[in-house]
Amino acid sequence: MSSHSAPFSTLSPCGASSLPAIAKTMRLVIFDVDGVMTDGGLYLSDSGEEFKRFNTLDGHGLKMLHASGVELAIITGRTSRCVELRAKNLGITHLHQGVHDKLGAARALLDKLKLPASAAAFMGDDVVDLPAMLHVGLAISVPHAPLVVRERSHYVTQRHAGHGAVRELCELLMHTQGTLQAQLSPYLVGASLVSHGSAANNLVAP
Repeated sequence: MSSHSAPFSTLSPCGASSLPAIAKTMRLVIFDVDGVMTDGGLYLSDSGEEFKRFNTLDGHGLKMLHASGVELAIITGRTSRCVELRAKNLGITHLHQGVHDKLGAARALLDKLKLPASAAAFMGDDVVDLPAMLHVGLAISVPHAPLVVRERSHYVTQRHAGHGAVRELCELLMHTQGTLQAQLSPYLVGASLVSHGSAANNLVAP
């Protein structure tokens, strides 16, 4: 992995030393949408239709993380058809839109999956996400999040939301759980790293 993807090495306000051990126990990751899976911008047509921009690198990271055995979920306060389509494309079956009580939704999902809160992570970017973030075992945020959120997160990604932040988290979790290489290996058959400095790193981590 490239240097920016060293597992929980920097920007971890809440007890960085314990993060690898916590990450190894994660069996569910819950994501907010706006400002996490997107850059937070909202595009509205004259007819009121809502559009969002998603990142393809994030998408494949989510697919690999799911394939590694980690359950994925989306809990978002807004409701839009494009999020439904995105979740379907990624194979995310635990989709909850129009949720005002994200903590309640997270608790219900944990009960459904029979998982303790300590085995779940929540990735959010604003104060409305904090109750759920503080309830689970691992709270993740992004660089543009308000200070009050970043200060209460176990890990703040180096990549920005909508520009690889989700992929960064997915790779960090897989690396920590020892599943990243297995997910990458189908793409590396017959390949060898080239000695072009930092370019070689980019073959592994976007």
